[in-house]
Amino acid sequence: MWITPCNSIHTFFMAFPIDVVFADAQGRVSRIRSRLGPWRLAWGGRGARHALELAAGAAEKASIRPGERLELANDASKGRRG
Repeated sequence: MWITPCNSIHTFFMAFPIDVVFADAQGRVSRIRSRLGPWRLAWGGRGARHALELAAGAAEKASIRPGERLELANDASKGRRG
């Protein structure tokens, strides 16, 4: 889930851990919180503007690293009925 604007998140009431990737206004990764457990808070650090919530372990599997630039693609064809 892409959350914007967002520089911090919480996992209150969640039953499972998640990965959170924080990015600045240009989409550059500023901080990664891996396997953030339930009932926790996470801050993206100075300049964080967006948060990407992923399944636990997904950030590592995708080799996401601080300093890299995230690009989100919108596939307009998905969800269309024809």
